[in-house]
Amino acid sequence: MLCKKLHHAAFRCKDAAETVQFYTDVLGLKFAHAMGEDHVPSTGKYSPHIHIFFEMEDGSNIAFFECPEDAGEASGRDAQTPGWIQHFAFEVDSLATLEQARRDLLAKGLKVVGPTNHDDFITSIYFFDPSGHRLELTVRTCEPQRYAQFEAEAPEVLALWNQTHDWSQREKVFGAKTGYVRAPA
Repeated sequence: MLCKKLHHAAFRCKDAAETVQFYTDVLGLKFAHAMGEDHVPSTGKYSPHIHIFFEMEDGSNIAFFECPEDAGEASGRDAQTPGWIQHFAFEVDSLATLEQARRDLLAKGLKVVGPTNHDDFITSIYFFDPSGHRLELTVRTCEPQRYAQFEAEAPEVLALWNQTHDWSQREKVFGAKTGYVRAPA
């Protein structure tokens, strides 16, 4: 496979120092690198910026650009895209860790949504960083043998979506009008 793992995903932030404080103090990520230019190296466009990286345990990173002279929202979302779509999702090691993180975030004054069960595949909580980026902490909650079932049914789920663009016929795949009921394997 060409792509071995995620190196980084990058978004814009409104304040690099505030972003460093949030991601190191609130989430405990490593502030791994910072660089800056007056011109974008790949395009040559004038845009003074700082580019900051935060590393996770597996070596993958998230990154941000502070670009004070460029127009646009720091969140990067257009007004028509629902606020819940664009987000970073970070995996944690257990449901107990997720529950503790929720308590810690609430104690720091952040608004937290969840925990939310997603098809017994993952359970997640949601909150926002200072630039308005939606963040998710998630834990895998299914038994490992179910991954093969999820992978096998994915084409059927996509085919149903392509036919209907709603879930009015979801029981063809999931066995119920709501939720994700499946026949035993």
